This record gives sequence, C-alpha cells and structure tokens, in this order.
Amino acid sequence: MATSDKVAAVDEITGKLRDSNAAVITSYTGLSVAQLRQLRRSLGEDAQYRVVKNTLTKIAAKEAGVELDEHLSGSTAVAFVTGDPVTAAKGLRDFAKENPALVIKGGVLEGKALSADEIKKLADLESREVLLSKLAGAMKGKQSSAAALFQALPSKFVRTAEALRAKQAEQGGAE
Repeated sequence: MATSDKVAAVDEITGKLRDSNAAVITSYTGLSVAQLRQLRRSLGEDAQYRVVKNTLTKIAAKEAGVELDEHLSGSTAVAFVTGDPVTAAKGLRDFAKENPALVIKGGVLEGKALSADEIKKLADLESREVLLSKLAGAMKGKQSSAAALFQALPSKFVRTAEALRAKQAEQGGAE
C-alpha cells in the first residue's frame, strides 16, 4: 500500500473512532466472505464492520486518543458503532454464538477501554429504548400514586369535617 493510501486509511479509521459511540475489536479468522456479509447485515445501520490493518489502526487509535493496542493482534476487524452500543454488542455476541470463529477481543465505549468480558456484559443489558420505557412506566406509576394521594387528602378532610359537624350537631341537639 502506498504511503498516501496509508495516510488516507489512518485518517478514515481515526474519523470513525472519533465519530463512533463505541468500537468493538474482533478476530474473524475462519469466517467466510458470506458469513462476514451476514454479520454486517445483522449489525444494522448503526454499526459498520470493517477489516483493518493492525499497524494503521494503532496509529489511528493513538490519534483519536483511544487505547486499543492490546487488542490489535492477528486478524482484526472493528465494528464502529454510531447508534446504541448495546444493540451492536448483542448482534456480535449472538453471531459469535452461532459462528465460534468470530472472537470478541475488546473495544472502547465513549473513550473508555473495554475487555471482551465487559462487552459481553454490555450485550446482556437491555436496549436504551427498553430501559427508557421502563423508566417512563415507573415514573407514571409514581405520578399516579402521588395523584391519588393528593386527591385523597381533600376528600378525607371533607369527610372528617362532615363527621365533626354531625357530631357537634348531635351534641348540640342532646343538650
């Protein structure tokens, strides 16, 4: 590869690392071209899976301010995630279950280095949308409870005042 091509490749990888929410480093040795195509499709539009050269990726990672050196050995491909990192991690984990030749080496999430185990834990999380909907449901439940409480206070006051008035009327009539 000519020097200008290498510079362009480093610039492209650096840009992808900076623009991505996360990057997952994998080893793809033993996967066919058809399997790689299937993996790319399974990751969806929010992730781009690219085979990269280790030396160029090390330079790009250093320029992007990301620590990836320990994961860059052997055949390497990177999933650059621009959307939900949990969804991409799940896609990679599920594909690796079906195709043991895909090995997750590690990665980076918002500038923080992750081990392969941490990426698997990330894949076990629920997606952002599910977590937000659970939070909204919990907040709605709390609001309903608060509304019922606020509504109960005036009606309880009215019942208590009515009981006191009735009791005074009863005591006043007895005298």
